[in-house]
Amino acid sequence: MPAKSAAQQKAAGAALSAKRGDTPKSELKGASKSMLSMSEKQLEEFAHTRRKGKPEHVKH
Repeated sequence: MPAKSAAQQKAAGAALSAKRGDTPKSELKGASKSMLSMSEKQLEEFAHTRRKGKPEHVKH
């Protein structure tokens, strides 16, 4: 599933970095912290979404 906003894509990238051990998990906050429960494959799908044409945030 692709990210629906640039913010979601960035949060997934941060969570993926922490899951791989590149970033300390203690540095995560907000959405990226809650995304840690997702699988690495799911995070990759969100993180590799193109940002071009995506809104910064999406209202629920």
